[in-house]
Amino acid sequence: MKFSYNWLQSFFNKKLPNPKALADVLSLHSFEVESVEKKGKDYILDIDILPNRAHDCMSHIGVAREIGAVLGLKPRFLETKINENKSQKIKSNLEIEVKDTKSCLRYTTRMMIGITVKQSPKWIRERLISCGLKPINNVVDATNYVMLETGQPLHAFDFDKIESEKENKKMIVVRKAKFNEKITTLDNKTFFLNKDILVIADSFSPLAIAGIKGGKKAEIDKTTKNIVIESANFEMKAIRSARQKLRIITDASLRFEHQPDINLTEAAVDRVCQIIKETAGGEIVSGRVDYCQKKRKENIIRLRKALVPRLLGVDIPENKIISVLEKLELKVIKKDKKRLSVRIPTFRQDLEIENDLIEEVGRIYGLDKIPEKTPVGEILAPERNEFIFWENEVKDFLKSLGFSEIYTYSLMSGKEADYLGYDRKELLGLANPLSSEFEYLRPSLLPGLLKSARSNLKRFENVKVFEIGKVFVKAGNGAKTKVKKRDIYGLVKEKTMLAGVVAAKEGGDEVFYQLKGEIESLLNKLGMSDIWYDDYQERPDKEESLAIWNLNKSAEIKVGREKIGFLGKVGNLISKYLEVEDKLFMFEVDFDKLVKLSSSEQEYKPISSYPAAVRDLSLLVPREIKVVEILNRINNTGGRLVRDVDLFDIYEGEGVVNGKKSLSFHIVYQADDHTLTSQEIDEVQKKIIKELERGSGWEVRKM
Repeated sequence: MKFSYNWLQSFFNKKLPNPKALADVLSLHSFEVESVEKKGKDYILDIDILPNRAHDCMSHIGVAREIGAVLGLKPRFLETKINENKSQKIKSNLEIEVKDTKSCLRYTTRMMIGITVKQSPKWIRERLISCGLKPINNVVDATNYVMLETGQPLHAFDFDKIESEKENKKMIVVRKAKFNEKITTLDNKTFFLNKDILVIADSFSPLAIAGIKGGKKAEIDKTTKNIVIESANFEMKAIRSARQKLRIITDASLRFEHQPDINLTEAAVDRVCQIIKETAGGEIVSGRVDYCQKKRKENIIRLRKALVPRLLGVDIPENKIISVLEKLELKVIKKDKKRLSVRIPTFRQDLEIENDLIEEVGRIYGLDKIPEKTPVGEILAPERNEFIFWENEVKDFLKSLGFSEIYTYSLMSGKEADYLGYDRKELLGLANPLSSEFEYLRPSLLPGLLKSARSNLKRFENVKVFEIGKVFVKAGNGAKTKVKKRDIYGLVKEKTMLAGVVAAKEGGDEVFYQLKGEIESLLNKLGMSDIWYDDYQERPDKEESLAIWNLNKSAEIKVGREKIGFLGKVGNLISKYLEVEDKLFMFEVDFDKLVKLSSSEQEYKPISSYPAAVRDLSLLVPREIKVVEILNRINNTGGRLVRDVDLFDIYEGEGVVNGKKSLSFHIVYQADDHTLTSQEIDEVQKKIIKELERGSGWEVRKM
């Protein structure tokens, strides 16, 4: 924002530093001065006013206060003195009605009669031009001049052009625009308004777009003799919203968007009347019409003295603190041994707590005077976020196994939902999707991972990808879980899932078993031990239709009795749809359950110092028998002496009865307290064989 050096100098009796030196001082203590430019006999300072000070420093008086505080100078502001025509009263001629009290916080007006509109004096024109404004006439220029001086936007209406339903009194109404209401602004642009835009109107039509731009209807011109001057305070959000909708930005709207001091309207309107009387003649009608919801009161902040050195890192004497505060026009009204009570003027809306005062003391005192010190304090480690910790553990481990982490869209198309077997009625659809490719929130991570695998198989022989992300299901659609889920308005449940896809151009079942082993290794890494895989009679997840799985080559992953996910081969129909002939295997795990079951504590069991013995056992069983059922029987019968059972061969074919399969196991025997004898091992082996042969159609083969 542009500021005139000569104008700033006019507020001080003492000579200010040269423009460049002044710019350096302001940059160090107050605001960054971006440039200093010579313009005729003046210098223009382009100052970057920060948003927290825009309410008082988008004005020459505001910047002059800052200069005075930094340099220890007391600015002198001209006292406004006006002589009113007591025979005329404004309330007899003008009535103000504020219909939108939420958007209009204050509306102050004065009236002048018998003025002469002409060119402004040279000193006003020069100052306006220096600050980037174009001179118009002595009335309009006066309103702009006072805005630059005080920060309060003003506007003047031709009183005689205001239409009214009343015969002897004009009417100004502050209201929301009617739908498609038309207004032509001072720059001859026509706007069609909506019901969200605040306007200043007479009894019939808008006179101005409130806080933004005046209208052509009551424009000040050479024929104008009587005027009404508006000095208002509008709610900043209403002005910003209207400005954005109309795509207009003005000096007035910039200031209103930062909520100037509501108490400023009276002084500003009196000041502009004083200048107009000096430059245009006429008389000031007695009184004001002033609508005000509530004036701002001066705030009192209690400042603890001990907090100043603690926050600033330097011990500043009390008298110096008081001196700095008073330079900023912050009056210390009471002090005791521990505190200072400071009255905050209404134009300093940014000062709300004692920390704000300490910041003011620090910047005026000089941040460059604060000695450099190593911070001293107790550093407490934050409590571990379990979700983030285990998320990182899982990601790191899977990457070590050759997986690549990817991120896929959380939206999917209806076409994808159909081929994967989802019922569209059970999916969460968007009310207004950007395209047909992004119609539904994903109920699973697998669709996105499969698409990624298909793309990558065009370039690579093998693909291993995984993702951790949110999936979305309708609340109350049969989803059963003990894990707490986020419920959005009772309609949507979010779950965090871990899923992965492994694709290989070569290999078959060994890819499945390798993936199974990698999942087991991951769960072991997370501190889980009772891991096993189960078959199932139904599809993997009842809350969703999953034709995506090959039901003959899939397994349910369990930890103890907890079901945590699924592992298996992609269904043949899906592979065909994806046009992928390669082997596709995948897994999906409820990550919320995974976090709940994970543990950093690892159970340690000492290795036996006595040797182990291995015995092999082959078994013929019906093809539908699960391996886990056989393992359970061996472990339960063998007891503590059976340390491990390993399936090392599966055979179906020549020499094996049709409908059966041959399974071969290594059984590892070991004791903790002695070396097992052949007799002990044989006894346990016989018990196991006897137990296995009790199974219907089970036969232990002789090795």
